Amino acid sequence: MKQVRDVLQLHSVMNLSLRRIQGATNVAKSTISDYIKRFNDSGLNIEQINILDDDALKLKLFPEHTFVVVSKKAMPDMNYLHKEMKLRKKTKITMQLLWEEYIENNPDGYRYTQFRLHYSRFKQTLNPSMRQTHLAGEKLFVDYSGLTMPIHNQRTGEVETAQIFVAVLGASGYTFINATHSQKQEDFIYSHVQCYNFFGGVPRVVVPDNLKSAIISNNKNGIVVNESYADLNRHYSVAVEPARPRKPKDKPKAEQGVQAIQRYILARFRHHKFFSVDELNQALAPLLDRYNNKVIKHLQKSRTELFEEIDRPYLSSLPMNSYVYKQFKIAKVNQDYHITLEKCNYSVPFKYIKEEVEVRYSTQSVYIYHKHKLIATHPRLRRLGDTSTLHEHMPNEHQYINEKMNPHRLRSWAKNIGEYSSIFVEDAFEEVEHNPQAYRKISAVLSLAKLYGNTELELALMYATQMRTITTRSIKSILDKKLYLAKSANNIPPAQQSIFNNHTNIRGADEYK
Repeated sequence: MKQVRDVLQLHSVMNLSLRRIQGATNVAKSTISDYIKRFNDSGLNIEQINILDDDALKLKLFPEHTFVVVSKKAMPDMNYLHKEMKLRKKTKITMQLLWEEYIENNPDGYRYTQFRLHYSRFKQTLNPSMRQTHLAGEKLFVDYSGLTMPIHNQRTGEVETAQIFVAVLGASGYTFINATHSQKQEDFIYSHVQCYNFFGGVPRVVVPDNLKSAIISNNKNGIVVNESYADLNRHYSVAVEPARPRKPKDKPKAEQGVQAIQRYILARFRHHKFFSVDELNQALAPLLDRYNNKVIKHLQKSRTELFEEIDRPYLSSLPMNSYVYKQFKIAKVNQDYHITLEKCNYSVPFKYIKEEVEVRYSTQSVYIYHKHKLIATHPRLRRLGDTSTLHEHMPNEHQYINEKMNPHRLRSWAKNIGEYSSIFVEDAFEEVEHNPQAYRKISAVLSLAKLYGNTELELALMYATQMRTITTRSIKSILDKKLYLAKSANNIPPAQQSIFNNHTNIRGADEYK
């Protein structure tokens, strides 16, 4: 249903045409029209659409099964038709004659009008020349400069390279630049946020290159936008129309802007030494203002003046909240109603066990969704193996155990029994991914002290540790058979003898000779 949501978002919020929506989502126009018609017939608004989960939305928009009728008519050989039509001046061939030849071989084939329509659609795919007309506030072209800037590490002496992000508005040519440590996704998205703040508004369409931080794939099978980048543009209600691979003419403004920035700004720093990216950005800012304020000879206006006159009035307003970078992951809920994210564990309501969920996480928070419905929120954990478990996510019996037991209480209980009990508790916690999994075992073993006594349990745990067998059944067997008494007291270190041998109930191995 994400495809449906994206189409309705671009239609309702940004009021894009069918052609624009098709370019941004790679969905057929007929399908887009169907989605919009169903949306209008449903009586819902876009805010209600965003609140509904996937199942509820599907029920509202697609209450009945839709059967697609696939035509069984023979498709004309388009390559043959195109070859013949290119020779029509020499051969005097006509489309009517070609259709008559086609219908002779395919009596049940397409009628003449449909025949022409299919050929017309085929011609549109043959790499037509493109003339770009940039509308006010419509397109933002983004790219990285091939020329990087050296950053000198004063502590180690190493030289790193800063990447230069360049963004150019299509209509006015107003330009923004930003230096970052890399072209990685987080830096790429951060530059976009800074860019929109610099412009004080948002364009309708962004045209990136095909770097992996933005576009996963862009080929004949369609466009797949990186989910974090798609989330950024959903936040700002911006459509993504990536340039075609190896087609620089699709983004001439970006290519020209990069070249101009390299010559007018970056070249000035060829003898300058920078020690941090922040220092570089501070040096770039005044030169960027000079570049934008420079008068363009053939227009007799600067980019700043053109921006104020043309682009700024048509930019959309910035959202109330600045975008927070998030990453995305599909995870499966484990049997213990937790998902694992970067070797940390987060709980979800237990009814979602074995279900697939979408995890959206930032540096501070983790949000877990099931079919577009938020089901859990956690603070981001950093220490490997840590677990965040919410009480309300547990089944009733687990909630009872959790209220009765917790690591602090179990450690305190073990400490009151003795040293080996405390060691046993720590070992039990280390064996599991998160602490609640060890509660039952620890409680069962420590409860044996009530039946056998603290000293006997300590001796049994000492023996079990030496034998490397610390299961609950083994420890109970050791206590029942008093196997710890079979060990000679001479094998016990003096420190341990002083702990245990002063008890009146301990007779030692010599008693049984």
